Amino acid sequence: MAEPKLPKWANGAVSSLRRRGGELRGFVSSPQMRRLRRRLKRIRPLFGLSDQLMRRMPKGLFARSILIVVTPIVILQAIVAYVFMERHWALVTERLSAALVSDIAAIIAVIERYPHEPNFQDVTRLSADTFGLTVSILPAGPLPPPAPKPFFSLLDRTLSEKITTQIRRPFWIDTVGNSDLVEIRIKLDDGTLRVFAPRRRAYASNSHIFLVWMVGSALILLAIALLFLRNQIRPIVALANAADSFGKGRPVDNFRPRGAREVRQASQAFLDMRERIERQIEQRTTMLSGVSHDLRTILTRFRLELELLPDSEETRAMRTDIAEMSLMLEDYLAFARGDTGEETEEVDLPSLLEALAENTRRNGDEVLLSFSGEPEIRVRPTALMRCLSNLLTNAAKYADRVEMRAVHHSGILEITIDDDGPGIRDEDKEAVFRPFYRLDDARNVDVAGTGLGLAIARDIARSHGGDIALADSPLGGLRAIVTIPA
Repeated sequence: MAEPKLPKWANGAVSSLRRRGGELRGFVSSPQMRRLRRRLKRIRPLFGLSDQLMRRMPKGLFARSILIVVTPIVILQAIVAYVFMERHWALVTERLSAALVSDIAAIIAVIERYPHEPNFQDVTRLSADTFGLTVSILPAGPLPPPAPKPFFSLLDRTLSEKITTQIRRPFWIDTVGNSDLVEIRIKLDDGTLRVFAPRRRAYASNSHIFLVWMVGSALILLAIALLFLRNQIRPIVALANAADSFGKGRPVDNFRPRGAREVRQASQAFLDMRERIERQIEQRTTMLSGVSHDLRTILTRFRLELELLPDSEETRAMRTDIAEMSLMLEDYLAFARGDTGEETEEVDLPSLLEALAENTRRNGDEVLLSFSGEPEIRVRPTALMRCLSNLLTNAAKYADRVEMRAVHHSGILEITIDDDGPGIRDEDKEAVFRPFYRLDDARNVDVAGTGLGLAIARDIARSHGGDIALADSPLGGLRAIVTIPA
């Protein structure tokens, strides 16, 4: 197929694009790009390590605050300890070892250049009185086999280096052990010089005092920091608990702004928000009560007027419409009012569930009930009964068998309601919780129900801090799972 002809002004742009495309393909296949890919493959595990580290990091504010305080202190202490060990400790040990080796070199010079008393008694006295060393001359012979070297010993390494550089004779030293003495043997022309020197003469033995003070001061600072952090975190925890209790409809008593200025501002904002919400709920409840009273008055007037009319097919249809309007009015008001007017209290969960199951059995439906866990729970009993009653009624309406299982353990109440009905399609399992949503597409007014049952049930569950989810039931129908933190 021939390429279409382009205008003259477009030829330059097309040529530029083709040239840049060729350059891009050349760069992608170039050695520089291949090296870049290899480097990216090498550092890829680092990203996974970073993700694992972030997942293992503490999630609580108190733990993270401790980490923020502890980490700089640990890093600072490590730097100070390294500088001290590397500079001060090593320098002092080096100078002490050099002084000790100089004294030993002087003793060797006296032994080799001047006459001595029998058994070198003059050298022994000179070493003890002048240098503070215990010296003896052993008969000529081989030095002991090398002693095992410690994994890390500043004294052994430094003393060996100084003897090698200053005395330059075969030697053997023993610095291992808990003794306060260091044994040094140096091979002479006619014997072996044996020296016992105090460890403090060649080693900065008081360095542990610095480490003790460093660690002790760090622990004291950490204790003070933890004490202050706990006092700062406590108002935040109290604010979170108060917000959680208010969200679940529980009373929030003895809560007042405390802590730092920002925490006090957040606490005061929460109190103002709670006051506005309670005022709005009170106004809505008052309005709904007025609307309910007015509408019930009109419906009652309709009923009285119908009673005065002769019985006919038209009057019976009107009575049915009025009954349905009353039912719809009650559902609408219940959904709009919610359950905020009821206080939470301790209830006996098995008794409540048994009463619900018995009410469903009175309508001729089969309901199997099982319960395990702690029997006492703090909820709004009337609201919880309405929530579960809506679910049981919905299950019994379309099924022949209903099973309800409740488990209350570790502060979580989970109630599962299974039925053997036709079930619900996956795409509708979330939509049925929307207000006024009905599965019958024609929305036949003869079908009982206003489409608010499941919406009211979820609203009650969420007001308790929980939720309702729908899934496929092992019985072949629908499963409703009610989860409420208790």
